[in-house]
Amino acid sequence: MCGITGYIGTRKAYPIVINGLRRLEYRGYDSAGVMVFDGSKMNLIKTKGKVSDLELIANKDPQKKEGNIAIGHTRWATHGVPNDVNSHPHFSQSGDLVIVHNGIIENYDTIKKELVSRGYKFHSDTDTEVLVNLIEEVKKENNCKLGKAVQLALTQVIGAYAIAVFDRTKSNEIIVARLGSPIAIGVGKNNEEFFIASDASPFIEFTKDAIYLEDEEMAIIKLGRDIRVRKIHDDSIVNTSTQKLQLSLEQIEKGGYDHFMIKEIHEQPKAITDTYRGRMLPDQGIIRMAGIDDNIEKFLNAERIIIVACGTSWHAGLVGEYLLEDMARIPVEVEYASEFRYRNPIITPKDIVIAISQSGETADTLAAIKLAKSKGAFVFGICNVVGSSIARETMAGAYTHAGPEIGVASTKAFTTQITVLTLISLKLAKAKGTLSNSAFHMYLQKMQLIPAKVEKLLQIDEKVKEIAKVYKDAKNCLYLGRGFNFPVALEGALKLKEISYIHAEGYPAAEMKHGPIALIDENMPIFVIATNKGHYEKVVSNIQEIKSRSGKIIAIVTEGDVTVKEIADHVIEIPETEEALTPLLTTIPFQLLSYHIAVMLGKNVDQPRNLAKSVTVE
Repeated sequence: MCGITGYIGTRKAYPIVINGLRRLEYRGYDSAGVMVFDGSKMNLIKTKGKVSDLELIANKDPQKKEGNIAIGHTRWATHGVPNDVNSHPHFSQSGDLVIVHNGIIENYDTIKKELVSRGYKFHSDTDTEVLVNLIEEVKKENNCKLGKAVQLALTQVIGAYAIAVFDRTKSNEIIVARLGSPIAIGVGKNNEEFFIASDASPFIEFTKDAIYLEDEEMAIIKLGRDIRVRKIHDDSIVNTSTQKLQLSLEQIEKGGYDHFMIKEIHEQPKAITDTYRGRMLPDQGIIRMAGIDDNIEKFLNAERIIIVACGTSWHAGLVGEYLLEDMARIPVEVEYASEFRYRNPIITPKDIVIAISQSGETADTLAAIKLAKSKGAFVFGICNVVGSSIARETMAGAYTHAGPEIGVASTKAFTTQITVLTLISLKLAKAKGTLSNSAFHMYLQKMQLIPAKVEKLLQIDEKVKEIAKVYKDAKNCLYLGRGFNFPVALEGALKLKEISYIHAEGYPAAEMKHGPIALIDENMPIFVIATNKGHYEKVVSNIQEIKSRSGKIIAIVTEGDVTVKEIADHVIEIPETEEALTPLLTTIPFQLLSYHIAVMLGKNVDQPRNLAKSVTVE
């Protein structure tokens, strides 16, 4: 949620910060703003809407863009409706301090009332304006420097934050701090310039050296000297290490595609390959995963695995449940991370908790991890972003190697998460002896073929486009699947909802007649996964039931299918593979379908309304 970027150095700051905001806009796009310091005056430009709207306003007064220091913000609204006034950055009452903030200050109302009693006036409805005025009040009351004031103020707030604060009277430094929301600092040559951002993408063309703050840490960024990092609560000095970024500029550009989403859909063959490369060695009959190998006894002795996740990652977790129970014969429960800690769950040291998150910053999932750890469970993380909070909070884990995912609607994150869960399931099954040696080798061989099959499947794009034309004006859709493909039905419905705003529901196919069948008429498109493995005959029966009620059937079938072709209105064929691996294929047509419908409806595919890529607030 919300994107923060900043620059202090010798270059012109505005172009760097505005370009950084464009790259961070996936984090929120309700409003955007930038403050540029010209050496004497802080020039503020902000507006409701997107970064492109901000640029139009800024271009009307080029003088406001001049300066070597700037901080910027793209907002996902929490406190206060999206409008010009609530947009960040926010000034303090004196006008000396300016702040950008990602997160939520939960006790802002109490602080605000106290500040009002001291004569402060507020112009916005945001918790952020409260925070910057609190910092100013602490600075004034204690007659201290900005860094100390920020530190003391943050000990009084409850909630989550990543902040950058600038004081025009001390124009060679910026203070940053974090609790629950990510912040990265790019370090220029000889400390002559510094970059601040919610992730490293805004500054990868300028430096490969980055420092990532941990929770409850504050950094004083001052030109010409090393960054000083302190613990907020006890003022202890933190020894930091600079990380070398592996990210490339090419990875975060569209590369000739119209949208990031379609680019990322087409990146899935490579992403799946990159995720199992070095881990899965079919010729040797080996799966190597350090996070599992180093803790194999814990996994083999586990009484239960609990998977916690949100959104698309939760759907991947459901596929993981089928995989782990089928192959490794370990009981699995899949929980919404957002509900997990609020129902007083029973967790013991004999449980393993697997936390799944693309960004590695999902607030609800982080909260679930902390609860699980407090109960003595072993916590294993699956995420895509190296050095993210979940990667640091978990005891072991495995990265997906999807590369940056910019489109808000997850695609390659889903298939790479399933890839990791498949590898874990196969590895544990081999170690436990619940899968025969021949079956294990067969799965490795079949898994190795998946990227090529996804590549082939992506060639159906034009056919999917034709189907999208027929159903783009539907008001409601139903997605049905069974077994391993029930979670794919849920994911297909979610994709359609996220980017086209068409209401859709995913159901187990057999549950259709326990309620949803009442909705079926000639205007209802029903997307059915009917591959030839597993519950094929049962699904065919479900299709017959739909057809007898005039429903429109779009079926995903295995190549060479005859039976469903005779019944369905439209058929999309996928290559043959083992049932347990079919989710890696069946999800592709649904991704393409959602994409093309959204494009035809004129929706902003990469930035759907009200959503953000990384949900860092509860």
